[in-house]
Amino acid sequence: MSTSTSAPVREATVADVPDILRLITELAVYEREPDAVEATVDSLTAALFPADGGPTAFCHVAEVDGPQGRRVVGMALWFLTFSTWTGRNGVWLEDLYVEPDQRGSGLGLALLRTLAQVCRERGYPRLEWTVLDWNEPSIAFYRAVGALPQDEWTTQRLTGDALAGLAEG
Repeated sequence: MSTSTSAPVREATVADVPDILRLITELAVYEREPDAVEATVDSLTAALFPADGGPTAFCHVAEVDGPQGRRVVGMALWFLTFSTWTGRNGVWLEDLYVEPDQRGSGLGLALLRTLAQVCRERGYPRLEWTVLDWNEPSIAFYRAVGALPQDEWTTQRLTGDALAGLAEG
């Protein structure tokens, strides 16, 4: 396992978007949804690095040194939430992914720590995410850093025909 002596986590740049898409695709395979990825380099670029206005999503990447130089092996893709109870923004971690051969190297922890630092620096009281019920390695990792399940909340989702039907009235 390769590790780097310089800071392994940094904010993503537009040049990282192909790697971010690659990691999203790898995550989809890991989560047993290999055909679910509809994102493209263009759609990710528009969300993370829009030509007009501010970004709607943000990303940090983890790098290691390799034979061809530094390469992106992990990512934390996130966006802002808002809590009416606290009256402040928070961070929603949409995807945290580290390549299998780099797991256990501390990169996942470094990515999470970076987002916790973003929260502290900006006064955001929450860092939240979901995890698949069957993903025991990730659940154990999250418990180890002090994350607590919010079992009293169930995520709801509208997509496809149900979303269109509600929109149409």
